[in-house]
Amino acid sequence: MSKFENAEQIAGARPELPSTSLSITFVEFVGLTAALMALTALSIDIMLPALPEIGSALGVDSENDRQLIVILYMAGFAAGQLVYGPLSDRLGRRPVLLAGLAIFVVGSIAALVSNSFYALLGARIIQGLGAASPRVLALAVVRDLYSGRHMARVMSFAMMVFIVIPVFAPSIGQGLLQLGDWHLTFYALLAIGIALALWAGLRLPETSRAALGTERPWSLGQSLKAVFNPLTIGYGAAAGFMFGCLLSYVASAQQIFVDLYDLGASFPIMFGAVASTMAVASYVNGRLVERLGMRLVSHTALVGFLAVALLLGVAVSLDMASLPVFSLLVASSFFLFGLIAPNFNALAMETQGHNAGMASSIIGCLSTAIGALAGGIIGHAFDGTALPLAAGFAVCSLIACMIVFAIEGPAGRLFGRTPSPHA
Repeated sequence: MSKFENAEQIAGARPELPSTSLSITFVEFVGLTAALMALTALSIDIMLPALPEIGSALGVDSENDRQLIVILYMAGFAAGQLVYGPLSDRLGRRPVLLAGLAIFVVGSIAALVSNSFYALLGARIIQGLGAASPRVLALAVVRDLYSGRHMARVMSFAMMVFIVIPVFAPSIGQGLLQLGDWHLTFYALLAIGIALALWAGLRLPETSRAALGTERPWSLGQSLKAVFNPLTIGYGAAAGFMFGCLLSYVASAQQIFVDLYDLGASFPIMFGAVASTMAVASYVNGRLVERLGMRLVSHTALVGFLAVALLLGVAVSLDMASLPVFSLLVASSFFLFGLIAPNFNALAMETQGHNAGMASSIIGCLSTAIGALAGGIIGHAFDGTALPLAAGFAVCSLIACMIVFAIEGPAGRLFGRTPSPHA
């Protein structure tokens, strides 16, 4: 029995993978992939309600400096992604994944024993370094098994679950603060890291054909040459600028909703409601992408995102961005984001079937580094209004549009006209 027999029946997994006694259903595979991908979002969002208490406990005077707890985690996350993919191409997905989760657990323990803000920031970097492994390898495993619109569909369903988890993370973080101090947040992350390691270790099969002995791994030079093509790097960079929009919102959401709109303890509810639109969009994308194609769906959504960002900027400038208006426009933006992100990832990986580990590392590092830099700049520019966020959304999405236009050409495939039936 093929280890992905159910997946093959449902979503067209590649049949040439060798059989093994370990089997996993399509539903469990999507759930595990989503949980691995969600670790980083969860590790960020669960912290948001605790930022003021952490700052007070560790003597951080500047509210904007608290954002370093998010930004430096992402810096470690970006750097770590360069390592895991190439290693997994040679050693296998499973051992490298489990090593990364072990590093995440070590970082969580280090955060628990931190007695200064700088020590905590160091622990967050370690956490980010470890969390890079599940992010890179989840994408590599999906690419090992799927391609084209099938991959975009699987990524959409995974992202739907992946988004639902961190939507509730601020509420979980708020609840933990009601039970104790900010240390409980890191106890929760420690438990989640251990649970994911056990789940993946017991249930996730090896998918790297090099590790399974059915394909010789490429040399480092071959791998890098294959990755650095316009399609892969271009869509990876475009995804990074869109990720910058998401990260800037995450970094400044607590200040906007609590300081600007005075939501107080209701902040996690509003944060989750806005973010939940991405889960709805991922479901919609999963239903549409095999029929309409990745380009048509994602490119149309990208243009829509830019339009909504400009509308948000006008509303803020004219002092018309009340809480309902702001929330509606940001929710609309993230619905469109949910149509963009899985397709951009799939398009970036489309030509990397025999190079999934290295490609996932480079794409992940590139998109995360761009996103962390853009998100950090936008979030740190918070001035008591939502204007920096609106301007950041507009600039990042405009740059993404320019990159996509450069990749596809002025008369090419900007809105889905493509010679490939799979894209």
